[in-house]
Amino acid sequence: MINYKGIPILNIYHMLSYAFQELQKNNYDRIAGEKFDQILDLLAEILYCGLSEQLKQGLYREYVARRESLTTLRGRLDINGTIRNIMQRRQRLDCQYDELSEDNQLNQIVKSTILLLLHCTEVDTKRKMKLRAVLPLLSGVSATNLRTVQWGAIRFQRSNRSYQMLINICRFIAESVLLTTEAGDSHMLTFTERNMDKLFERFVRNYYCREHPSLCANADSIAWNLDDEESVGLELLPSMHSDTTLHYGEYTLIIDTKCYGKMTQGHFDKHTIHSGNLYQIYAYVKNCDKCHSGQVSGMLLYARTEEGVIPDLDASVDGNRIMVRTLDLSQEFANVKKQLDAIVDRWIERVNG
Repeated sequence: MINYKGIPILNIYHMLSYAFQELQKNNYDRIAGEKFDQILDLLAEILYCGLSEQLKQGLYREYVARRESLTTLRGRLDINGTIRNIMQRRQRLDCQYDELSEDNQLNQIVKSTILLLLHCTEVDTKRKMKLRAVLPLLSGVSATNLRTVQWGAIRFQRSNRSYQMLINICRFIAESVLLTTEAGDSHMLTFTERNMDKLFERFVRNYYCREHPSLCANADSIAWNLDDEESVGLELLPSMHSDTTLHYGEYTLIIDTKCYGKMTQGHFDKHTIHSGNLYQIYAYVKNCDKCHSGQVSGMLLYARTEEGVIPDLDASVDGNRIMVRTLDLSQEFANVKKQLDAIVDRWIERVNG
């Protein structure tokens, strides 16, 4: 079975399908039956399928500011530009106007990502042919530098909501590929730990949203439990956001997901859980449990790696339950789901006594 760092690529597809609900629709289902040797090849196929569906609906268009010298007035007249034309004996009006155009940032990102994939050796030849076939349909769209895209600043609304999954896939691809402009080619760095960490986080949260709707899974903001009358400089405090928060009656479970190479830290042959991770989940729990009821629990959920030491912790710390668990993504996906179900089943059994 083809895998990435011990995780079958097919499982990564299933994780993506939970992370992005669009992958549960239309012609994406057939992807699960195909074989992929590289993650980048999988992402290329998802991008192709998503763009094909978008082309059926029509490319997103938005108003783009244009400036042009014309023989007749269009839009707003630029007085200074028109005076310059008169001084140069050009019988033209300098006009500024807005034009509904396909040449906008979202389409530019999609086209530039396709061009990037066409230079990557990790993408299968037949997939490159399919991507080349759709490029003429983007002829009115210019390319952009993916290195300069401010991904976090992109906002989606009802008119372009269908692009959300496409842009996220483009971001995964762009952040995983290094363009070496000096050599004129490109090569894979890796499907970065940052990408896997964000995918793992979103997968776990959306899995519980879809499979356990009664638990109201979401990503909560956690306020600092402060005495405002005595506190100063509150603007300097960092914000706290949980990866996944589950609610069962008056009980709460905060899950902080981690997916990177080392699950533990070593010092003189002794392995311990990363202290920063423990401090983080402890802070989330204690600040969320404002009444000190003990009804808020916290869990560090690691994606299991090939590391020999597997962290497992279940302890009561100052009245709150703190747990550390691992999720083995190397198994068949049906077993991955069973592990996730077992986590909430065990938690519910505990709070029910």
